Amino acid sequence: MRLLLARDDVDPDKLDNYGKTLLWGASSNEHEKVVRLLLARADVDPHKPGNHGQTPLWHASSNGHEGVVRLLLARDNVDPNKPDDDGETPLWGASYNGHEGVVRLLLARDDVDPDKPDNYGKTPLRGASSNGHKGVVMLLLARGDVNPAKPDNDGRATGYRC
Repeated sequence: MRLLLARDDVDPDKLDNYGKTLLWGASSNEHEKVVRLLLARADVDPHKPGNHGQTPLWHASSNGHEGVVRLLLARDNVDPNKPDDDGETPLWGASYNGHEGVVRLLLARDDVDPDKPDNYGKTPLRGASSNGHKGVVMLLLARGDVNPAKPDNDGRATGYRC
């Protein structure tokens, strides 16, 4: 990768046909060393979304890649609340998929909204509870800024399955 990035004719921030950058792919696939190399460059935008608005942080969070999430959250120019085109934030994705470690990392930040709904009104708590992720549900309910009775756009409240 170092040899490739050393070339003048390689744009590490170029989107492929699917709207993905090298950083997006490395973040999604848990390639921490590649993520470090790319984040060290001034010409790489760590917040550049793919075709569906999913950022490298969104993918790393949704896939449970704690090391990559830590690297991305260390950057000032990465918004941890940036939703994709469906309104799903990195916390929403991590909660829905039951990635407790990533949820802890995101909830440790003051700038993460733990009750931010997606475009359908479904919150991270709703995603975690509907998929039976008890540990994530407990983390979210331990906070004072999560409303367990918040209804979605169809008027359904979070249904606990845990």
